[in-house]
Amino acid sequence: MQNQEEQAGLPLRWVELLLALLLVAGALLLISDSLRLGIGWADDGPRSGYFPFRIGIGLAVCSAWVAVQQLLAWRRTRTLFAEHGQLRDVAAVLLPTAVYVCLIPWLGIYLPSALLIAWFMWRNRGYRWWSVASVSVGVSMLVFIVFERWFTQPLPKGPIEHWLGF
Repeated sequence: MQNQEEQAGLPLRWVELLLALLLVAGALLLISDSLRLGIGWADDGPRSGYFPFRIGIGLAVCSAWVAVQQLLAWRRTRTLFAEHGQLRDVAAVLLPTAVYVCLIPWLGIYLPSALLIAWFMWRNRGYRWWSVASVSVGVSMLVFIVFERWFTQPLPKGPIEHWLGF
């Protein structure tokens, strides 16, 4: 049997309640923007906000229902969404990936991609520095060749690619 510390984690009731409230907020935003665009019919058919308004109403009602159900069952719900160790594992992937996404507008996609691959290889240990460097740079170069040269689809570039003349 696990002790209390091992069982500690994020309760499911909080996750369900917060997600339901977040979806209600998103639905209200959708509804308000649909009202701005117009939710009725024009001479040539439905206006731009007609269908999004109805989807927003459905999403708001369903999400509010989930939130109310969760509040009514609050004391009976003891299930964990995730234990602390599981949340640490998720954060170990989520945080570097979020930094990666934030770096793309300023550095392009190739350098942050190489850094992300290098980070995960270094973090998992067991790889020599030359393996980390060659794989991370090699994958970024391969992506450049495939997308930029073969498919002629430009990906975001940063100052390094411009300095190198790509």
